[in-house]
Amino acid sequence: MKKILVIEDEAPLRESVIDLLAAENYEAIGAESGSVGIHLAQTEAPDLILCDVQMPGFDGYDVLTSLRENPKTASIPFIFLTARGSRRDLREGMDLGADDYLTKPCTADELLQAVATRLERQAVLARQTHKKMEDLRSSIALSLPHELWTPLNGILGLSSILMEDYIVVDRCEVLDIAKGINESAERLYKLMQNFLLYAELQLAATQPEKVRSFQQGVTGDSKIIIMNTALKTAKQFDRGTDLQFELQDAAVQMSESVLQKVVEELTDNACKFSQIGTPIRLSSMTDSYYLTLQVTDCGRGMTTEQIANVGAYMQFERKVYEQQGAGLGLPIVRRLAEIHQGSLTIESHPGHKTTMCVVIPIAC
Repeated sequence: MKKILVIEDEAPLRESVIDLLAAENYEAIGAESGSVGIHLAQTEAPDLILCDVQMPGFDGYDVLTSLRENPKTASIPFIFLTARGSRRDLREGMDLGADDYLTKPCTADELLQAVATRLERQAVLARQTHKKMEDLRSSIALSLPHELWTPLNGILGLSSILMEDYIVVDRCEVLDIAKGINESAERLYKLMQNFLLYAELQLAATQPEKVRSFQQGVTGDSKIIIMNTALKTAKQFDRGTDLQFELQDAAVQMSESVLQKVVEELTDNACKFSQIGTPIRLSSMTDSYYLTLQVTDCGRGMTTEQIANVGAYMQFERKVYEQQGAGLGLPIVRRLAEIHQGSLTIESHPGHKTTMCVVIPIAC
C-alpha cells in the first residue's frame, strides 16, 4: 500500500483529501503545518507528498526546499495544492523541484489522476534504477575477477617456472619469462592506477581544491603529444601501422599528463574494440576556444542504449566477446574533460564505426 502525506493547514480540506485517498486504498497521513510535514516526511518516508502552498510559518515552498536539501527526502514525488494558479506561481514551484501543481478547487478525479501518474512515474524510475544496478553488479562480477586474476595468474605462473626450473631454463627462455611477468605486472599496475584515478575524480566532485589541482597546466605541442601517446598505446596491441593522423596543433588548457591519459584511453578503447588491420583515425580541429579531438575506429560499434549507459565498470556483451578492461577508460576521459570545461561525446553505427569526440579548451 502506497503511503501519501497530505500537508494542509485547513483541517476540513485535509481530512477530505485523506478520506478520498483512503477510499482508493492509499495509506494517507496528515500534517497540519509545514514544520510537522517536514518531520513526518523524514520519519514516515511517504511515497508521495501533497502540499498546500499558502500556510503560516513554513509555506509550501519552504517545505519543498527543505525536503529537496535532505538526501532522505529529496526524491519523494511532490505535488502542490494551491489556490494560487498563476504561471509565475507554477514556474516558482517547478523551479524548486515540484513534480506537479494542482490548482484548488480541483476535482477528485483530477487529484487521483495526478497521484496515480506521479506514483507510476516513480515506479518506472525505480525499475530503471534497479536494472542499472543489476547490470552494474553483473558487469563487476564478470570483469573485475577476470581483470585481477588474469595478470596475477601470469605473474604467479611464470615466476613459479623460474623458481622451480631455474637450473634448466636457458637465458633466452628467462628473457621471455621476464617479459611475460613484466607485461602482466604492467596490466595489473594500469588497472590499479585507473581504479585510484577514478576514485580521485569522483572525490573531486565535492572538493574544489582537487578540481583546481587537475586543472593546472598547459600543453603547448598538443599535436606531438597526441601522436606519440597514440602510437605508444597502439603498439601494445600491434596496431601501430593501423593509426592514421590528421591533426592540427594548438596549446590546450590541460596538463601534458592529463592529455596523455585522455589519448591513451581513447586509443586503447579503439584498439580493443576493432580488428587488427582496420584503420584507427585520430583527427583534430581548432577554433578560437576549443580543440576537438576525434578518434574513429571501424569496430563492432555501440547501440544508442549502450552509449547512454557508459559508466564505470560497465562493459557491454562481455559474455559474447572476450575483452580486457574494467570499463573505467571512458568514464575517466569524460570526467577529465568535464573538469577542464570540455566534454566527451560518442557517435556510433553498430557493425560499422565508432567516433569518440573530446572537446578541450584552448589555452588563453
